[in-house]
Amino acid sequence: MDIANRTYADVVVVEPAGRIDYAAGVDFERAVAQLTDPSAGARAGLVFDMRRVEYMSSLGLRVLIIAAKALRSRGARIAVAHLQPVVAEIFAIARFDNIVEIHPTVSDALAALSSEALAAHRAATGGGPS
Repeated sequence: MDIANRTYADVVVVEPAGRIDYAAGVDFERAVAQLTDPSAGARAGLVFDMRRVEYMSSLGLRVLIIAAKALRSRGARIAVAHLQPVVAEIFAIARFDNIVEIHPTVSDALAALSSEALAAHRAATGGGPS
C-alpha cells in the first residue's frame, strides 16, 4: 500500500492507494495516527482522497473511526472524496456517512473544511477540479 499526503494550509490530504485490508492495515493505521497528531498540520482536518483505493476492510474503517475521534476532540474534521463504487458500498453498508463527511471531489471536501486550504489547493493545482 502506498500512502502519500499533501498539506494545503490547515488541511492534510491523504492519498492512499491499493487495498486497505489486513495486510496493509498496520501501515495505514501508523500513517493516519501520525497525521492525527496535533503537530502534523491538520488543524482543520484530514481529507482522504480515495480515488486509488480498491477495497477497504473493517480494519481500515476502524482506523478512520479512531482518526475521526482524535480530530473531533480538538475541533477538527475528517472527510473522504472520490470513493470508488466498491468502497462507497462498504461505507454505505457501515453507515459511515455518520462518521466521516463524504464528498465527490477533493475540492468539495476542502471547501467544506477550510477556505484557506481550498485556495492553497487551487493555487497548487492550477485551479482545476480534483
